[in-house]
Amino acid sequence: MLQRRHDPTFNLATRALGPDVRPAVYALYGFLRGADELVDGPAALDETPDERRAALSAWQRALADGVAAGASDHPVIGALVDAGRRHDLPLGELDVYMDSMRVDCEPHVRLQTRGALDTYMNGSAAAVGRVMAPLIGVPAAQREDVARLGVAFQLTNFLRDAHEDFAMDRVYLPGLDEEALAEGRPLAAPGDEVRRAGELFRDSARAVLGACTPRARPGIALATTFYRRVHLARIQRHGLVAP
Repeated sequence: MLQRRHDPTFNLATRALGPDVRPAVYALYGFLRGADELVDGPAALDETPDERRAALSAWQRALADGVAAGASDHPVIGALVDAGRRHDLPLGELDVYMDSMRVDCEPHVRLQTRGALDTYMNGSAAAVGRVMAPLIGVPAAQREDVARLGVAFQLTNFLRDAHEDFAMDRVYLPGLDEEALAEGRPLAAPGDEVRRAGELFRDSARAVLGACTPRARPGIALATTFYRRVHLARIQRHGLVAP
């Protein structure tokens, strides 16, 4: 339900996976959405940054405790712990994910350099790709290919959603014209980041599609093609526009 409501493209891609791994993907997504709700959900709107960070830390500890105990009474944590055990998932990568979520607890987010952007995306996207790799049959030696593909999706989202993110007082891409964002005007897409997203899709998608299981291939191809030919192509033609 969470995945279908919040990300229909990836829900379709997940449904293309085999029934042996779909529950694990849904469990992972449930944990990630749980963290997102603690930062941006309705209940978080009235909380201070410290309170949001504390809630994230509690969610992170719940997973760590579940992994240590081998089980959890919380349905999402319990499902993810079970998935981690069944599929040998590197759940420790989710600590890096939580670090990026803590950045979003601040009321005013500005990533001023590409290094800061890359650090954020290492947590928000690459880390999740590393957890996903075993579920799509990619061997550990090629886990970074899945991580880079995750970064391609995340970077495209940042380009597509620049105005929407600014409405939440967040600018993830360094050097954007904040006056244009404030006025809702279109602005030129940063060419270096558009090129980087395209190159990441081209190279990492090829590697992941060559390494994953045949059952996973159509879903990955669907999501990758949609992002490249719809989202990234629209950005290349029209720049960054308000929704």
